[in-house]
Amino acid sequence: MNRLADATSPYLLQHKDNPVDWWPWCDEAFAEAKRRDVPVVISVGYAACHWCHVMAHESFEDEQVGALMNENFVSIKVDREERPDVDAVYMTATQAMTGQGGWPMTVFATPDGTPFFCGTYFPQPNFIRLLQSVTTAWRDQRDAVLRQGAAVVEAIGGAQAVGGPSTPLTADLLDAAADQLAKEYDGTHGGFGGAPKFPPHMNLLFLLRHHQRTGSDQSLELVRHTCEAMARGGIHDQLAGGFARYSVDAHWTVPHFEKMLYDNALLLRVYTHLWRLTGDPMARRVARDTARFLADELHRPGEGFASALDADTEGVEGRTYVWTPAQLVEVLGEEDGRWAADLFDVTEAGNFEHGTSVLRLARDVDDTAPEIRQRWQDVVSRLLVARDARPQPARDDKVVAAWNGLAITAIAEFQQVAAGYAQDAPGDDANLMEGVTIVADGAMRDAAEHLARVHLVDGRLRRTSRDGRVGESAGVLEDYGCVAEAFCAMHQLTGEARWLALAGQLLDVALERFGAPDGGFYDTADDAERLVTRPADPTDNATPSGRSAIVAALVAYTALTGESRYREAAEAALATVAPIVARHARFTGYAATVGEALLSGPYEVAVVTDDPAGEPLVLAAHRHAPPGAVIVAGRPDQPGVPLLADRPMVDGRPTAYACRGFVCERPVTQLGDLVAQLTAR
Repeated sequence: MNRLADATSPYLLQHKDNPVDWWPWCDEAFAEAKRRDVPVVISVGYAACHWCHVMAHESFEDEQVGALMNENFVSIKVDREERPDVDAVYMTATQAMTGQGGWPMTVFATPDGTPFFCGTYFPQPNFIRLLQSVTTAWRDQRDAVLRQGAAVVEAIGGAQAVGGPSTPLTADLLDAAADQLAKEYDGTHGGFGGAPKFPPHMNLLFLLRHHQRTGSDQSLELVRHTCEAMARGGIHDQLAGGFARYSVDAHWTVPHFEKMLYDNALLLRVYTHLWRLTGDPMARRVARDTARFLADELHRPGEGFASALDADTEGVEGRTYVWTPAQLVEVLGEEDGRWAADLFDVTEAGNFEHGTSVLRLARDVDDTAPEIRQRWQDVVSRLLVARDARPQPARDDKVVAAWNGLAITAIAEFQQVAAGYAQDAPGDDANLMEGVTIVADGAMRDAAEHLARVHLVDGRLRRTSRDGRVGESAGVLEDYGCVAEAFCAMHQLTGEARWLALAGQLLDVALERFGAPDGGFYDTADDAERLVTRPADPTDNATPSGRSAIVAALVAYTALTGESRYREAAEAALATVAPIVARHARFTGYAATVGEALLSGPYEVAVVTDDPAGEPLVLAAHRHAPPGAVIVAGRPDQPGVPLLADRPMVDGRPTAYACRGFVCERPVTQLGDLVAQLTAR
């Protein structure tokens, strides 16, 4: 019998009618394998994964394959987004055995979970032969299978070990990391590496902060060039905003069409801070449209943000998004259709499949005449109405704690920067920006309340929820870090004491339950389910590592409270990542981003005022804040807000207090004085 019908994971629910007798990840599945003396096949994927759908259709929906799996194995289906700990352990094994990884991931294991053969996608004929070969090996060569499994466990245990070398993350190391990124940079198309090319959001955040600290024009130009290339490419949705997971080419043209919450949250931060530091109208537009995408497409009212939009529509990748010249003319008329085809580089030959094209912006329009910008926006609006009438990709609507934390932090920062630049925007753009900030603010607060109300159970975080029902999977380190950082952001945005208190509770759990002897952290709690190894990956990949995420939250919480023990924990954990930063800058972007914050202080800015909304000192603080600064505004001595304690208004006027590492400048009431304090190097 298939046991997935009651799952909270949309990915597992996609397989509930397969002829495979699927089990969810549970102790009972392994006990059944032991009882039957058969191996386990563990299939790991996620709802928006194109090749997961392909393998499901070819193999898991096939009666012959189902019969083979049911007779000779216990089959377990895992949503990697719901169980990142399980995914991490077996992905490390897959990479160790094959030299590469990806999803769907297919792992054969003993009844105690020890992996002995790993792979990714297998076409149906290959998968059938593999099932038959593993069945024969388990029956006739059991000792060799067990030896292979023991060797794999030893290898992945070493790969995930804690207790390696550590060193302080210094300015010299961060400067060297920035130089290494510059050497690996694609000077033609932006970003790093070739096809497939992923948005390097965490590296861009680091380079922005490095520019702020050092004044490096090179670091800023790498960010600006990459952001412009991505914004004009097909990886960016030119109609609805938001970014696809990656580009299948090296020049950002044809995306893999799935849209992930975490990518868009991190990219919103990048474009927001590029806008903040440069005033670039392209960055402003893309930040605005990405915030709107999060609020319109991924927000679930009364809950949080959904995880992803699928790569496929009715089994066809990209069906919703691509166009031909004739379709543009049909929607827009002859004149505007040809104009749009030229602007979006839609040709008869096409840049995708079957003569269709992914829209890309063939030239810059942000700095053109107002009438051209108006025509462009009118065309976008009409095309979007037509596209919305097409079949739409499925949405993976489970709420993941860590990714919602990333989105909350990103929108909070966007709100603050948008307020600071409101007076500089042209009329129509100002109205649009105001509308976006209102809906994004509501979505952000919804998500924060949902995490606090639903995901916090008996003082501990749960990883996922769906339809208001919290899942059973325990939160991992990245959940604690990203959510605690988000609660710190909510405290700064709202001035409400409860968000800071909640952040402190999560950090105390992380320090007690996830800490490692060397000052680093494990990715799972000390009382979590025991896997074949306890994962402790320090590298930043698609999302910040748990270690980087918890350090970011510790640094923010320290600055907001003045409690030095949290800073000491952050510095010790960063020291365990520093040797990797020096060698592999591309895989430690978030750690380096937090390192820049520590080097800058981080600054703590308190603005005491009876009316924070629209206060020029508050807007200036957000606009000119050094890397990683925390900013709180409100009435003096507001309960539960440490930065406002014992800080009166001077002569009854709004007053700013800027401190760095708990050493404070003189309080100021003049805008120019505050800006000078914040921008002095």
